Amino acid sequence: HVQLVESGGGSVQAGGYLTLSCAASRFTYCMGWFRQAPGNERELVAYICSDGQTYYADSVKGRFTISANNAKTTLFLQMHGLKPEDSGVYYCASRPRWSTEYNYWGQGTQVTVS
Repeated sequence: HVQLVESGGGSVQAGGYLTLSCAASRFTYCMGWFRQAPGNERELVAYICSDGQTYYADSVKGRFTISANNAKTTLFLQMHGLKPEDSGVYYCASRPRWSTEYNYWGQGTQVTVS
């Protein structure tokens, strides 16, 4: 079992920045950030895997950076140049090597950009 706890959400003006954190009881093969805006489906924002590969959704490339601390206990999402369309609940999630499904999720943290 993996426990994930997000923090760092808040309200910012367009063009601002936030850094989200996800405290993990342990890291799995890939760790990702998802977001969901009201009325929208949850979407993958970014992920990072233990083999070094990273992925970013086109909508956040060049503005968001996913990283982890050296101890592999905390996942981060640095968000710059925030836009109103970045608003939503951001979730941290993890998946094992043998699956494309993220099977552990945090409770989410709200990001509001106005």
